Amino acid sequence: MIRDETGPSHGHARGGVADQLEALVLSGELLPGARLDERALAQRFGVSRTPVREALRQMASSGLIELRPNRGAFVAEVTPERLEEMFVAMAEMEATCARLAAMSMTPLERRGLQRLHERMAALAEAGDVEGFRDGNEALHAMIYAGAHNSLLEEATTILRRRVAAYRRAQFRTAGRLPHSHAEHEAVVKAVLAGEPARAHAAMLQHVDLVGASFEKLVLAARVPTP
Repeated sequence: MIRDETGPSHGHARGGVADQLEALVLSGELLPGARLDERALAQRFGVSRTPVREALRQMASSGLIELRPNRGAFVAEVTPERLEEMFVAMAEMEATCARLAAMSMTPLERRGLQRLHERMAALAEAGDVEGFRDGNEALHAMIYAGAHNSLLEEATTILRRRVAAYRRAQFRTAGRLPHSHAEHEAVVKAVLAGEPARAHAAMLQHVDLVGASFEKLVLAARVPTP
């Protein structure tokens, strides 16, 4: 599993309960506005209430869950229009980071980006979803930092946290890992070659396809198979 040396890894810390609960929300089994009972969830997942409580806190930070004072936890009500706005904004901000990274990354940063991308090839081939997911977080973070614009890096990171669960969902679609790695290849090559316009276009396409993968997953989960 890849660990980003420049920051904490979130894959392992999330744990199984958060992943299972996230899948229930994204698939529509837990509907927007539904109240989440800690005791019932603990029984469902076969754990104590402590890991359930921690999972709810993690998901609240990403916007999937709302924690209401004296009322408990509820599935957040995010409209399709709002989610589309978030993905469009995410694509534009990440594309700008990639464009600036192509111009501003130091030789040391470029080598680190290339090494990480190369290691992710093996993870994609092995179908290591968790390892690739961690690597994906690290790769995007490297590009944000490589833009050398602290305000843009901070704003992009904050928005990424808000759509993190929806982006992670893409890796549950069949064949997504090699496709994602191929999309990264286009971005990384452009950044390493110092081609801002190509880096911008490649990242824009990558995030657009992430959104498309999420929509495909949700459709498959919510439409009954004939």
